[in-house]
Amino acid sequence: MSSATSHNDLQVEVSNRQILKIALPISLAILVPQVNFIINNIFLGHYNQHSLATASITGVYYLIFAMIGFGLNNGLQMLIARRAGENRPDEIGKIFGQGIFISLLIAVAGILITWFAAPPILKSSIHSPEIAADAIVFLKIRIWGLPFLYIYQMRNALLVGTNNSKYLVSGTLAETVANVLFDYLFIFGHWGFPELGLNGAAIASIISEFTGMAVIFIVIHFKGITKRFSLFGHLRWNASYAKTILSLSLPLIFQLAISIISWEYFYILVEHHGQQALAVSSVMRNIFGVTGSFIWAFAATSAAMVSNIIGQGKKDEVPFLIRKIVRISTGIAIVLGILINIFPGPLLSIFGQDEAFILEGVPVVRIVTCAMILMSFAAIWLNAVTGTGNSKITFLIELIAILLYCVYVYVVLEKYFLHITYGWMSEWIYWLCMFLLSFLYIRSGRWKGKII
Repeated sequence: MSSATSHNDLQVEVSNRQILKIALPISLAILVPQVNFIINNIFLGHYNQHSLATASITGVYYLIFAMIGFGLNNGLQMLIARRAGENRPDEIGKIFGQGIFISLLIAVAGILITWFAAPPILKSSIHSPEIAADAIVFLKIRIWGLPFLYIYQMRNALLVGTNNSKYLVSGTLAETVANVLFDYLFIFGHWGFPELGLNGAAIASIISEFTGMAVIFIVIHFKGITKRFSLFGHLRWNASYAKTILSLSLPLIFQLAISIISWEYFYILVEHHGQQALAVSSVMRNIFGVTGSFIWAFAATSAAMVSNIIGQGKKDEVPFLIRKIVRISTGIAIVLGILINIFPGPLLSIFGQDEAFILEGVPVVRIVTCAMILMSFAAIWLNAVTGTGNSKITFLIELIAILLYCVYVYVVLEKYFLHITYGWMSEWIYWLCMFLLSFLYIRSGRWKGKII
């Protein structure tokens, strides 16, 4: 009986119900941090435009390190899902323990880079001395949340990989409540707290990440997941497991890191167009982030389910599974895109800016929503490649797309100094390239011989 229960808990089936069962809790887990970004920006927009503009640079910088953790999370999730598909629960705790160990080492590296390497780079690349100075101070505070974020991300890998994504909700809700409360207190200085402006948002974010991490580990402890997989019984270095995790995760880490670094490059070029252009682009990142949360949830589902059914020996069902996920993801993206394009003005107005800001932002919204629809199927195919265990191929696909992206934004924004609307069209090039290369690789069938 226990064996059958374990099988039912850990192995997935190819159905719309199973896809939604995994994807919906993940979408909430991804959506909440994006909502936190938006809440920060709404508060900062009402505080002043300078803080809103600076937040675009600092937000994307921190996102670089967040995506490094997300890359490790994806590799860990793929490995856990494969062991779940193979019905080997005894291996899951060992893999998770090594993930925690590795993530903390990366967090220490991120803190050191931010304190000692980032300041001279930002000073030399940002034209406004005020924005550069404020960004550096903010990041030196904000980066201390990285260890909490990474441990928080590792629980994503565990819960999604073991088909327990429903438990993601509790931690994300706790994180949101904490973020709203402490943003209100620290940015504006209410209830006797000091008025810290931009730096208040940094402190609030650290507190909210710690809160989310603490709550989710309390939940999984009382649900028996900690005991079932002996999660904290393997927090010591194991070279064999570490090598397996890193062989899968490092290409994904590099892939996501260069992706967000290229986005930081994009924002630095936008900063050369002035504070308002930068503030508009900061809002576009929020729109992309919120709508993209649903898409990335289905992308994560694609990676986990592909890995799981390959572990079950059902490789021939992979293309069918991908198409099922794409239909749902793209349908949601189209509905969201239509709604955003019907009400772009009211959406932009919540950031507390003037009419000129809204007029400049509306055309960019049109471009971003089209890119979102392209992303809705490209991300699914890309993550399916990840789910096959061929993370090096995923990295190569990303690298090719990023090179095209960077060349385009340099020519459009820096050489010809065109309006940022044309700069945001770079997202079309990026996602079309990702889709084409991922689709061709899955179609080739070369992934079928990969063993992890």
